[in-house]
Amino acid sequence: MKLLIGWLINTVALMLVSRIIPGIAISDFWVGALAAAILVIFNLFLRPILVIATLPINLLTLGIFTLFINGFLFYLVSKTVSGFVVAGFWSAFWGALLFSVINYLLNAFFNPWKKLKVNFYSSRFQRGPRSGQVIDAEIVEEKREPGKLNRGNK
Repeated sequence: MKLLIGWLINTVALMLVSRIIPGIAISDFWVGALAAAILVIFNLFLRPILVIATLPINLLTLGIFTLFINGFLFYLVSKTVSGFVVAGFWSAFWGALLFSVINYLLNAFFNPWKKLKVNFYSSRFQRGPRSGQVIDAEIVEEKREPGKLNRGNK
């Protein structure tokens, strides 16, 4: 069930990216679903190899080069799946960046096994007009027993 929900979230995120970024087009829903599945597979197997291979430049750029790797994988998926078109590298770069943001937000709100937890802290060391609140957000996975529904018991 988790796998199916994650795949649907990736598909919806990819479809939204194709509507927002001008250089990205998807012919229909099933092509988007296939492209989302292949993007997950590429991120699972190729991305770690590329990150390790480009580690020196990644360290020099303080991790910014990882964005270019994500854009390259996005472009590579467009070359693999017919019906999923990416016009150029910069469309792939911005598409991959927007895909990550949309995917994060959709997972935070629609994945039933994860919750978005926002913490507010007051900072006593900061002075001036902006002193006070520090905000921290994280996604926390719920612990559930198999076969039992968690109905808000804490």
